[in-house]
Amino acid sequence: MIVRQFISWVRTAPAGERADATRALAQAWLVSDLSEDDSAAAEGALLMLLDDPSPLVRQAMAEVFTWSEDAPAAIVRALSCDQPSVALPILEFSPLLIDADLVDIVATGSVDVQSAIARRMHLPASICAAIAEVGSASAVLELIENPYSEIVPLSLDRIVERFGHLAAIRETLLSQDDLPAATRLLLVGKLSETLAQFVTARSWLSADRAQRITAEACERSTVNIAAQSSGDDLAGLLRHLRATGHLTSGLILRSLLSGNFEMFADALVELSGLPAARVYALVQERGGSGVTALLQRAGLPASTFPAFRAALAARDEIGFSATIDGTVRLNRRMVERVLTSCEMGADAAQPLLILLRRFATESAREEARLFCDELVADEYVDHDDYVDVDDAVSVAA
Repeated sequence: MIVRQFISWVRTAPAGERADATRALAQAWLVSDLSEDDSAAAEGALLMLLDDPSPLVRQAMAEVFTWSEDAPAAIVRALSCDQPSVALPILEFSPLLIDADLVDIVATGSVDVQSAIARRMHLPASICAAIAEVGSASAVLELIENPYSEIVPLSLDRIVERFGHLAAIRETLLSQDDLPAATRLLLVGKLSETLAQFVTARSWLSADRAQRITAEACERSTVNIAAQSSGDDLAGLLRHLRATGHLTSGLILRSLLSGNFEMFADALVELSGLPAARVYALVQERGGSGVTALLQRAGLPASTFPAFRAALAARDEIGFSATIDGTVRLNRRMVERVLTSCEMGADAAQPLLILLRRFATESAREEARLFCDELVADEYVDHDDYVDVDDAVSVAA
């Protein structure tokens, strides 16, 4: 009887009063001890109010039903498809929306709608994949900042492919400690492409020069990323490099000359198909009697074999230097030892010599830069000490 009177009254009441009455009716449906008939009548009235011309009425319903697990599912689904002012709280917080509903809404929703879904608690991989595939940049940023999202590596790679050129997304991903090494490398590639386009558009560098510089930067980054990876993460990185054609003899030689022995050996495992224990045993042999066969099995060019043998011999003689500030760099002594050995060989290939000379120049410049940095740091220390002594004299006086 009360519900019938409510329906009669609500047809002519002002919008604000309708909203207040709707809120009260929704709360009564949730918490009051209504009879079965009254409960059905109240639900019918609420369903009718979904067609109310004022969004205030539907917002009032959404406020009551957003967090409830006992709300009418049909009404919640209808509210989730309403205009943003009504739907966003439902999309972000309602526990009644199933994954299939949310995936469908992501595919057709606006930026605000996608972003609200991306902020949900306990966001499963299927919804994350949908946002990664068709979501806006804003929604994707919300997704990767959501600590409760289950983003699989394939979705991460898709995000990088679509939005890796955007600084906010790139920096957020790079700040994640558990980011897969292969995805981190993709981000470095995106950054390199962006910088190359920037400098060539301003005619600061030619396209060929910019491409070469960025390629070298990517190689250095690859070795550093690999040095911070291990186990399955490193294996995944090497598989990615092989699939994209970047697991080259030059990169493998750089890793060895930079002291990243694990990357060098695991790259040969990836390319040769031999067990890791067998590969590690071969490359650890003094004299390297089995190294040539291993390099052949890995499919590396025969012209590079002398450089690998010389690098392994140099490793046995002088060892690997420690990294500085966590960064892996070319070992200048090793590079020059290998370059000298190859230059003395009668059958040294010119491309290999060019590569080794480039490595030698890079390692020399890097060593000089580090030396200058240390000098500047020492100067600051000496200056601080001087100031401290002067202050002490002043205080004593």
